[in-house]
Amino acid sequence: MAKTGKSRVTMKDVALEAGVSQSTVSFVLNGLEDMRISRDTRKRVMAAVEELGYRPRGAGRPPKASGMGVIGLMFDEIATSPFAAISIEGVQEEAWKANIVVEIVMTGGDPVYEAEALKRWAGESAVGVIYGSILTREIAPPDALARHRAVLLNCHDAQGRYSSVVPAERRGGEVATRALIAEGHRRIAFISGEPWMEASDQRMEGYERALRAARIPVDPSLIVEGNFLPSGGRAATLKLMESDRRPDAIFCANDLIAVGCYEALKELGERPGETVAVMGYDDQEIAQHLSPALSTVLLPHREMGQWCVERLLSGNAARQAERMECPLVMRASHKTSAA
Repeated sequence: MAKTGKSRVTMKDVALEAGVSQSTVSFVLNGLEDMRISRDTRKRVMAAVEELGYRPRGAGRPPKASGMGVIGLMFDEIATSPFAAISIEGVQEEAWKANIVVEIVMTGGDPVYEAEALKRWAGESAVGVIYGSILTREIAPPDALARHRAVLLNCHDAQGRYSSVVPAERRGGEVATRALIAEGHRRIAFISGEPWMEASDQRMEGYERALRAARIPVDPSLIVEGNFLPSGGRAATLKLMESDRRPDAIFCANDLIAVGCYEALKELGERPGETVAVMGYDDQEIAQHLSPALSTVLLPHREMGQWCVERLLSGNAARQAERMECPLVMRASHKTSAA
């Protein structure tokens, strides 16, 4: 199985290796014999567990005599993004090592709901609270958060009252662009997300920084606004390819844009990864199923969740603003036969 920059084998990795859903893996590992899962499927799952060295959450954790502590995890949204689930896994895995359970609430940004949840956790003497945002952004933390030892996940506050962790988006954009430059590409286009989003803006800053460092002029005609969706990627790619001086590589601000980019290139008779290089960002699951598999940048949401727990349990009162590295995941699409 190809390395993806992840620090720990997950149930998702086992599912991909065995060619089954994560639910099937869960049922097999929990010994639910009444489910209609064939013997062959069970064997494939267990073989994948053995091959990858997967250990279920809490495996090998020493027992503790005292009662379990609680960490509160508060998100504004969960269902709108796959990344919240990854962050939650990271938080739970790290907390469980310390005999701590995680209580999760989704508030929809409702300040009354937030206040009630924080009041409940204060009454339970929670170990701490992780206040998370689905979008990387500056937030105004609720006043009641000050009653807790707290850390901000995927967001930051202007006053720096709390430790926080966000992806190093500028560096991610920079390393992605440098990888394309290293393959010999010089006319590198960038399809942005919606410009009001911090992540899109910073990924573009990294793209421009890498071009300047390589003494390649930033060409405004090669920068086209998208919408973080396949529809925007398709429209932007068609626009770029209409130019007399078409790009030889296209850096998409996320993997869904890259899906639309692939679609447009194939409509035009181009071959992604052969006639036009493509780079994504996020490392969503779809990236490895595109043809060719999409080279992209990993958002370290699991590691960010783990960092939050480590920070809460560290006993260090000093404020820290962490920007976590976004490693490259090199597959096939960033190269071309002409480069």
